[in-house]
Amino acid sequence: MLRRAVIRCSGVVQGVGFRPFVYRIAVRNGLKGYVKNLGDAGVEIVVEGEEGRLENFLKKLVEEKPPLALYERLDVKWEETKGLTEFKIEESDKEAAAGGFSNPPPDIATCEECLKELFTPGGRRYLYPFIVCSYCGPRFTIILDLPYDRVRTSMVDFPMCEDCAREYHDPLDRRHHAEPVCCWRCGPQMKLYSIDKEEIAVDDPLREAARLIKEGYVVGVKGIGGVHVAALATDDEVVAKLRRRKRRPQRPLAVMSRTLEQVKTYANVSKLEEELLTSFRRPILLLKKLEPFRLSELIAPGLDSVGAMLAYSGIHHVLLSHLNEPAVIMTSGNEPGEPMAIDNEAAFKQLQGIVDYLLLHNRRIVNRCDDSVVKLVDGKPNPIRRSRGYVMEPFKLSFTSKGSAIAVGAEENVTGAILKRDHCYPTQYIGDVDRLETYDYLASSLESLKRLLSIDKVEVVACDLHPRFLTRRLAKELAERFDAELLEVQHHHAHAASLMAEHGLGLDETFICIAADGIGYGLDGEAWGGEVLVASYLGFKRVGRLARLPMPGGDLCARYPARMLMSALSQVLGIGEAIQVVMSEYLEGFRHGEAEVEVVAKQLEKQSHPYTTSTGRVLDAASVMLKACLERTYEGEPAIKLEALASSGDPSYLDLPVRVKSGEDNCMWLDTPLILVEALDAYRRGARRADVAAAVQEALAKGLALMAIEAAEKEGIKAIGFSGGVAYNDRITRKIREMVEARGLRFYRHIKAPSGDGGISLGQVAIAAARLAS
Repeated sequence: MLRRAVIRCSGVVQGVGFRPFVYRIAVRNGLKGYVKNLGDAGVEIVVEGEEGRLENFLKKLVEEKPPLALYERLDVKWEETKGLTEFKIEESDKEAAAGGFSNPPPDIATCEECLKELFTPGGRRYLYPFIVCSYCGPRFTIILDLPYDRVRTSMVDFPMCEDCAREYHDPLDRRHHAEPVCCWRCGPQMKLYSIDKEEIAVDDPLREAARLIKEGYVVGVKGIGGVHVAALATDDEVVAKLRRRKRRPQRPLAVMSRTLEQVKTYANVSKLEEELLTSFRRPILLLKKLEPFRLSELIAPGLDSVGAMLAYSGIHHVLLSHLNEPAVIMTSGNEPGEPMAIDNEAAFKQLQGIVDYLLLHNRRIVNRCDDSVVKLVDGKPNPIRRSRGYVMEPFKLSFTSKGSAIAVGAEENVTGAILKRDHCYPTQYIGDVDRLETYDYLASSLESLKRLLSIDKVEVVACDLHPRFLTRRLAKELAERFDAELLEVQHHHAHAASLMAEHGLGLDETFICIAADGIGYGLDGEAWGGEVLVASYLGFKRVGRLARLPMPGGDLCARYPARMLMSALSQVLGIGEAIQVVMSEYLEGFRHGEAEVEVVAKQLEKQSHPYTTSTGRVLDAASVMLKACLERTYEGEPAIKLEALASSGDPSYLDLPVRVKSGEDNCMWLDTPLILVEALDAYRRGARRADVAAAVQEALAKGLALMAIEAAEKEGIKAIGFSGGVAYNDRITRKIREMVEARGLRFYRHIKAPSGDGGISLGQVAIAAARLAS
């Protein structure tokens, strides 16, 4: 019996070799029909043939799908046959839609087959840096519009030669309908320039760039999602020079290796870390340094970890193959605070004074995309930066909204996000939106994402509650443009909602969330950051917090943590004794010496300062107490260096007091000044710095967990979660989890969404979705 099946596929089914796969199993089963891409990133399949063969085809469609293909839905409709005589891949239909939810895949690291071909002498693509196939190569960074076809990518500028066209149209070739397919004859090319735009006339620009790097020069390298800055990672003088040029005295620099074996010569790599490093996403992974450390100590000063990634494009593989180095620095090519350069002309301007040479290609980067960064926390991966290799993968909510929404994030480590019914799509990593360049980048990224998702109407635009964030201005502009509601979301409520969205909690569910970070604008106008919340999507109640600490000088306390130490000590010892302590032991933490200490003392006496419950500021104070960090030169530096110091410590040698008290507003609070004073006393009496650091972290974890557990038991809630930037701390996360699970409660932590402010937009848009659904 002959039948006809019309199949609509949604999910990740474009740009992953899906149409060639469908072609092969259809022909193998003797079926007639066609497969084509649709305008919403879905795919339509029509097959005619014997019923048994059709059933086998549908079975193989699920069982043998390409590795990176993901099905959101497979809708099958049975019809009468129409007498089709062949099976073919048809032209895409931009106006048609599969329904459901589909999105193009993220950029995919070079596959093993392409790598083998890349380094096979005599082959057509021997050492060709833009080698790709249907299963690997750039996707998100080159796409202009949907459906995903060559004419709607930046590869439209490079017509295929006869050989590439033959591969493209051959159903048995792994480059069958590989949209970025190209070779030396027809594809993009690389050229080497001096920083003054003078082309360096050489036969092999990549080999020459490698030679220059080997000689100690700094070279800008245009890759898949932007321009990197490459330099030797084993030479102290070169690393110091790069730090001066980039004005990054302490911030760790990422390194890239060609092979996993090379990474293992300078870092410890567990089985799970090996899987993450070699995955198609190829993130920067924070790994424990192997001692003795083979690379320059200036790569990650004061830290016990190094950010390493494996080469993920032909450009990187070829470049590194010419270098006999375990790793090279491969950090983003930009001035501090600006987006990474993607345009050749902009690269010359932006990297003036940073690089000596530029290795550039002539393919447009449509969507800028920084490298993703992942850290293992308590044995689980946690994205610090979710970008290349992840975008445009959505988060699916457990409920469906009645409209669309946009979220703009907070101020630091910003991502935006777009809601389409029950799917939340975060943008790529944007950075700190505190200047016009990143403001424009956020706006354009949201616009591109909105276009790719075919969203014309927006009902809600969500932003942070902080009145001075620049993202709030963008939110207002978008709300006016779409005649949408402007929704202000409290910072830590967004952290909680992000965790709920990631774990698929229901619209009516409530849980306890520990939200611990550097700062978030509170409902009372104060700087929150150590909060225990009873939270749902539609609201929250603050039931616990850290002690309110003065911030003499406001934001100066974040940059110069000795101010926070003096503030905390004054709450127990009094201002006079606190002055004596910092004058005698921590004066180097005050850039203006004794005069600044006197100013801080007057601010404390007059109470002319804001207050904060920030966990980050407490960790900062402990960091300066132990001389781990006296000045913050990058976000989170004092706390990160404290964690590195504590990694070799044993908290059991100290018994720091964990006192949870009840406030007038029935809100519990943890006495953090007492913890710090007792830690200082132990340090003065000769306790090891590492043990004190570990004990402070453990005491904070215990206090936060105790408040959360008490709140859960009082409210009859069975789940506790942990979010915010402090959730990247391995010891704190592990201790909280152990205490929560010991009481028989479920523990939620981030695995797919960033714990820090990179996850705020997901929480904002999830809260908007709840409002639209209720």
